[in-house]
Order: sequence, then structure tokens, then C-alpha cells
Amino acid sequence: MTHTPADRPEDLYPKLDNLTLSRKEGFRRVAEAPPRQQPDLLTRAQLRALSPAARKSYDKLRRIWHANLGPIKTPQLKALQEDLWDIVDSNLQDGDKPKGAIAVDAFPGLGKTTAVLNFAKKFYLREIEEEGAFTEAGHERWPVARVGLTSNIGMKDFNRALLEFYAHPGRTTGTATQFVQRALDCVLQCETKLLVIDDLHFLKWKFKNGKEVSNHFKHIANEFPVTLVFVGVELERRGLYSEADDSGDVTLAQTARRTTPLGMDPFTVNNDQRRHDFRSFLLAAEKRLVLSEKHPGMLADDLADYLYIRTAGHIGSLMTLINRGCHRAVRSGTERLDEDLLDGVKLDAASEKVRKVLEAKFKSRRMTARPRPTRKRNAA
Repeated sequence: MTHTPADRPEDLYPKLDNLTLSRKEGFRRVAEAPPRQQPDLLTRAQLRALSPAARKSYDKLRRIWHANLGPIKTPQLKALQEDLWDIVDSNLQDGDKPKGAIAVDAFPGLGKTTAVLNFAKKFYLREIEEEGAFTEAGHERWPVARVGLTSNIGMKDFNRALLEFYAHPGRTTGTATQFVQRALDCVLQCETKLLVIDDLHFLKWKFKNGKEVSNHFKHIANEFPVTLVFVGVELERRGLYSEADDSGDVTLAQTARRTTPLGMDPFTVNNDQRRHDFRSFLLAAEKRLVLSEKHPGMLADDLADYLYIRTAGHIGSLMTLINRGCHRAVRSGTERLDEDLLDGVKLDAASEKVRKVLEAKFKSRRMTARPRPTRKRNAA
């Protein structure tokens, strides 16, 4: 079913903010929310025929839709999620065996958090479907828990954040030891199997709090029946996989031995297969745009080189540029994306920094984002 200008956006979509995932009920709202339905694509004539109120409602529908275009199943996302399924489903060891952890380590803007949360949503839905919403003991089942780290977090702060996710009544007062035990009780009673720890790069591994939390991760891996999924930036450089710190302390070694590093890469266009992958992404994104003047190949043919030059193949920057471009196209009445319109759209500093370098390479034809045309064989 598609949505028409008569629909009210506030009736169609759950209100989700950036704090939603910090509580179990919020995570459930995200996981169980129905898929967003793409608004109807209206022609110019149909747009003009709308009443002012209907046009405002339709444009609001499009704003919400274009701001939430992802996730798109890129080769990078699919490969990462295949690895996640392999590791998580293999972690069915008996209680006396520690479970392997996962570290999703990639630069900002490559979609790692989006991919992990999309996987966590699928895992949550599978577990609820197979096991039910309640445990045999009658407790609510919460297959997934998520904690986002903040700067200089310590063990007590981490456990408080975990208790906050479960809305435990004892999350505000108690000792560090009591917080640990309460967190373990929540995991056991709710039969949580996946613990996602986001923004791990905020942890200062070589300082007191970092060592404390690192040791706590080992405790969780040993005592909690969960698979830890760390998400962060430059985790190797920051010390996650170090055998010892500068003083020779080996407290981090066990975490490193039990953690499988996974990553996500930007799109590259240095061979035809990768150019085809980039084109497939652009075609998928193109289908989702609700602009009256869009046409087949608007992104994948007309703008392939331009989009790569502007974003260096980073999917986060790509989605941001397309999203902002769509808002400007609707607001200006252009109703399509082209270079003139997108040139007016500001983007992140990292993308702008490499833009001139890539422009020179594309202009000299040392690079292209377009696959070579397939040669047809001569008829016999």
C-alpha cells in the first residue's frame, strides 16, 4: 500500500528519536515498526491539482520518506550481516564456555551502526517469533540489549546504562558490585542473547576506567550468556586488540583473543565489478526517490561520477547528499536531482576535502564510476 497526500504523516510513522534505542521499549518500537510505505509518485499536473493543505501534507510525507531512505542492501551490508549471523549463531556453547565477541570497526560514515542495528532488529524478530514474547518463567523476553558509551565511562556507569536499558528499579542507587549482579539478573531473566555496545571508541583503554571496563567485558563474556558486539572507530589503533599496554599490562589480551574484527569499506570504482556494485546501489536509491521529474538513470547514469566525486563512495555521505538534494528539489520546485542543484548542497568536511583531488582524476579520465558498456557478440 502506498500513501497519498490525504494521509497525515503523524498517523503513519512512530515517533522515534535518538534516545529511543537506550530503552528496551524503544528498541522494540524500532524493531517491530512496520516498514515505511513509499508515498505515491505524482506527476507535475497532479501536484498542481492538489489543494494547499493536501500539498503541505504530501510534501511532509516526502520529507519524512527521503530522510529515512535506508538501509539499502549494499554488498558491504550483506557481507557484514552474513558474518554476524555466522558468529552469533555459532555462539550456542554451554554455559561453561565463553562466547566470542565481535568488533565492527570502520571509519565514520560507512553505515556500520546502521548495519549492526538492522541485524539486531532481524535477530530480535527471529527470536521473538521462535521463542515467544515471554520466557518459560513468565518474564518479558528481550533478545537484544544496546548500550551507547560516552566519554570516560567507567564500569559502574556502564552497568547503570545497561540497567537503564532494562528500566531496572535499582538503576539509580547501589554499589558497582550490586549493579553488576542486577545487570546479570536482567540478562538471565530476559534471556538476552545479543549485547550491542556502540561508540566503543569513546573508551580510553589505557587509562584506569578503560582497563576497568575492559576487564568487565571479559567478565560479561565469561559469565553472561550473550554475544558482545562492539561498534566503533579505529578500535585497533585505540588498543582493543593490544596484547599489552605501554606499561606491559596484559589485561587487554584476553579481550583481543576472543574478539573477531569485522569492517565495512566505502564503495570503490577501480574495476568493473565494483563500478557495477556502485551502480546497483544508485539504481536502488533512485527507485526510492519521490520526485515528479525523476527519470530512469537520473542517479546511476547522469550523476554517477558526480556523486562519487562528492562523497568518495562513503555511503553515509552519499545518503546525506541524496537526502538533502531531495529536500531542496521539493522545496525549490525542481523535482529532480542534477549537478546544478546538488552543487548548492553542503556536505561533511571530509567529503569536501577530497573533492578536488577526485575531480582532477575524473576529469583526466583516470577514474570513472561508470561500468564499461557490455560488448555484444556479432551474429554468426
